[in-house]
Amino acid sequence: MKRIFAWVSAITLAAVLLAPAASHAQLLQQPIKIVFPFAAGGGGDALARLLAEELRTALNRNVVVENKTGAGGQAGTLEVVNSAPNGDTLLLTPIAPVVLHQNIYKNLRYDPIKDLKPVALISDFEFAIAVGPAVPAKTLEELIAWMKANPTKASYGTPGAGALPHFFGVLFSKAVGVDMVHIGYRGSALALVDLISGQIPIVVTTTTDLLQNHKEGKIRILATSDSKRSPLVPEVPTFQERGYKIVGTAWYGVFAPAKTPDEVVNRYSKILSDAVKTEAMKEKLLKLGLYARGSTPEELGKLQKEHADLWKPAIEASGFKPEN
Repeated sequence: MKRIFAWVSAITLAAVLLAPAASHAQLLQQPIKIVFPFAAGGGGDALARLLAEELRTALNRNVVVENKTGAGGQAGTLEVVNSAPNGDTLLLTPIAPVVLHQNIYKNLRYDPIKDLKPVALISDFEFAIAVGPAVPAKTLEELIAWMKANPTKASYGTPGAGALPHFFGVLFSKAVGVDMVHIGYRGSALALVDLISGQIPIVVTTTTDLLQNHKEGKIRILATSDSKRSPLVPEVPTFQERGYKIVGTAWYGVFAPAKTPDEVVNRYSKILSDAVKTEAMKEKLLKLGLYARGSTPEELGKLQKEHADLWKPAIEASGFKPEN
């Protein structure tokens, strides 16, 4: 009987001694979460899932994607800001929640510079301006001439008020000296329906959103917004090529809670940056209309601040006031 008691006691003692180690091992097996602050199904969501697979392979840990929608990306961003800074939660986001919103919303519940730590620039993309059958222009110069001759018709549609295409349209309007009227839609698809039917003359949105209808001849892309030509439409000049010193690009970046240790951030940054620079990943991203980049945390932080300064004048000039 004493032997049985001693054997049971030994097992109990071993269980107690091993409990912290088991708990630690279990913690390490908790999945890393990539928060994407917009709905599933789009290009950004597809990008998040590609990155999740890369981290899963590199770290040998489960990685999940959470679509946390609301308030134009603020809800998901705030979730990451308030998460434990232990490397288990990352934010993949386009430019708006971490650059534009601080210049738009007076009561923003986070400071994108102070409350987040940059990890890596993943990809970028440009915008383009296109005309439909209501406009006879076949070049940017012809479009500008048409707008000046028809100032009351000089309106442009975008995927939504307060989105980057809206503000890029403001830059273009000021550059050419025509007071263009903005029409915000609930997404590019609805704007394109009105463009093709001749209800509106011009649309400014991502090159990707315009590409298929451009190829089918239903609309005409006249210029793109990056400093170099888009590989999606290499035959189309940039605004700069046509003499207008306006450049506008958007991007996707990965961020972590502000107090995440540098060694964790640097490790994630290298994994993700190395991954997007492979030829295989470049091809996958190009199919989404994205151009692979990669960066150090410091480079992304610098870009974040530069773009906040870049877009602030256009935001102010637009007069855009959010409803909340």
